[in-house]
Amino acid sequence: MGFVMAIAPVVIVGVIVVFVIERLKHKYNHGKLGKKKSKSAQDLLDSLIPFGMLFGCAIGVILGIFSPISLLYTVSLGAGFGYLFGYFAYEIYSNKENNYS
Repeated sequence: MGFVMAIAPVVIVGVIVVFVIERLKHKYNHGKLGKKKSKSAQDLLDSLIPFGMLFGCAIGVILGIFSPISLLYTVSLGAGFGYLFGYFAYEIYSNKENNYS
C-alpha cells in the first residue's frame, strides 16, 4: 500500500502534465494560443496556469493538515489538479471576447 501511495501522485500528475502540454503544443502549432489586446489581460491570461498550481498546492496543504493522508501526497496532487484547472481557466478566458467601453 505504501508503494502505491508513493507512485500514484507521480503517475496522476504526470498524466495531467502531459495532457496540458500536448494541448498547448497543439494550439501553438495551429496558431490558436490565447492572445489579448491589452497587456494586463494578456498578463492575467499567462498567469492562470501558475495561479492554478498555487491554489492547488494551498488546497493540498489544507487537506493534508486536516486529513490522515500524507501532506506530500495531497500537495503533489493539489498542484497537479491546480495545473489542470488553471489550464481550463486559461481556455475559458482565452475564448472570451475583448470588451472595451
